[in-house]
Amino acid sequence: QVQLVESGGGLVLAGGSLRLSCVASGRTFSYYGMGWFRQALGKEREAVAFIGASGASTFHTDDVKGRFAISKDNAKKTVYLQMNSLKLEHTTVYTCAQARYSGGIYYYPHDYASWGQGTQLTVSS
Repeated sequence: QVQLVESGGGLVLAGGSLRLSCVASGRTFSYYGMGWFRQALGKEREAVAFIGASGASTFHTDDVKGRFAISKDNAKKTVYLQMNSLKLEHTTVYTCAQARYSGGIYYYPHDYASWGQGTQLTVSS
């Protein structure tokens, strides 16, 4: 059974930086791509960034491109989301997920089988 545990969320001033981490257990981490999503209360889940199994391929949505960076350390079974130049509108719960299928990079929530519990990011002015 896959377990994903996020950490690193918290309160940060606008313009600041924060790094989220997500540690995985239960499957061979290096075989699977990972993703970060976010969901505000009452809104649909949004994609943030994705990374392939090896970590070589990444994708960032236009909203975070150049501002956020996803990375993967297969030895530590951890995926990261480095967030820079944070804005108030980045405030929400961020969740990591592990792809349903091995290899590749996946772009849609239905491609992800396992989800963390989420970590809250609050950006204040």
